[in-house]
Amino acid sequence: MDNKLLDILACPLCKGPLQWHRDAQTLVCRADRLAFPVSDGVPAMLEEEARKLNSDDPLLKD
Repeated sequence: MDNKLLDILACPLCKGPLQWHRDAQTLVCRADRLAFPVSDGVPAMLEEEARKLNSDDPLLKD
């Protein structure tokens, strides 16, 4: 994922920051506990395509 793109992307719901998880190919919004998939370098930033994360999900940890 390009760092410049990461700098401008925000959660479509809360407009908060997203965390990039390279191994999972996922962008995570910790505030909303949502995981947005990234396919071929293109993030799917729709709420309908996001996966809701449980509070103990490893993607929510640093």
